[in-house]
Amino acid sequence: MAIIRTVRGDISPEALGVTYMHEHLFGYSFKPDADMDLRLDSEAAATTELHHFRMAGGQAVVEMSPGDYNRSPLVLKRLSEATGVHIVSVSGFIKGSSADPFVTDKSINQIADELTYEITEGIGDTGIKAGLLKAGSSLDKITPNEEKIFRAVARAQRETGALISTHTEAGTMALEQVELLRSEGVTPERILIGHTDRRLDWDYHLAIANKGVTLGYDQFSKEKYFPDSQRVDFLVRMIKAGFGKQIAISGDLARRSDWTGYGGGPGYTFILWRIIPWLRKKGLTTADIQMLMVDTPRRLLSIGD
Repeated sequence: MAIIRTVRGDISPEALGVTYMHEHLFGYSFKPDADMDLRLDSEAAATTELHHFRMAGGQAVVEMSPGDYNRSPLVLKRLSEATGVHIVSVSGFIKGSSADPFVTDKSINQIADELTYEITEGIGDTGIKAGLLKAGSSLDKITPNEEKIFRAVARAQRETGALISTHTEAGTMALEQVELLRSEGVTPERILIGHTDRRLDWDYHLAIANKGVTLGYDQFSKEKYFPDSQRVDFLVRMIKAGFGKQIAISGDLARRSDWTGYGGGPGYTFILWRIIPWLRKKGLTTADIQMLMVDTPRRLLSIGD
């Protein structure tokens, strides 16, 4: 029987509900000189943000801060208990610059075994299990350590059946990520390529979609990269082209200045209160919205038959 693995335990896929597939709630760089705006370390702010999300109709969040970004599974469990929002935690690594200290001296299979353990048994001694896997690449390249991680994540995926959700730097290396994971035997249906809307090139998106993987349109509200009008247009165009079931949307709000909980914005309500009505005005149906926000996340996060 299929399950979805959350920080409060396994749930049935039908219980997941409206889901953001790539967000951050609690995590920050180990580097002492890191940008403080990227330091998400307030449970109170996260609780506020999740309450707003729940009020707007949200029911689940995939938290994408892994072990090389101060992942805090016990905090995530407390946040989920306090707000009633399902939270799925991730096993893996962001990219080489943060992951290198954790993987340089380990083999692919050693890393794969550690990641498998986090999915099947728990993260450290917390007993809290991760519900998906993460690997990432650098701008316009996959470094040797990143390749090692991709291969380890692929082997852990084959052992556990969990989804692989990736980080692309500015949307680059998506096709190379797919081929690397496929070379290790991962099926396209278990791959979500992140941040593809950092590179809004129609032919590029078609090439990725034709591989059978899911594309992460997860940069909504970040108009410093592209205006949301272009993301909306691309998403609608992808659905009309027949790739609607291969799109997962989110905001990837990883900065204090993104959150109402820290006094910034637009916050976790933005997609539900701004983007979804916009998509409806562009002609998407209730069934289309259900597919984007409920059906696709449920399918991607389900583990088992």
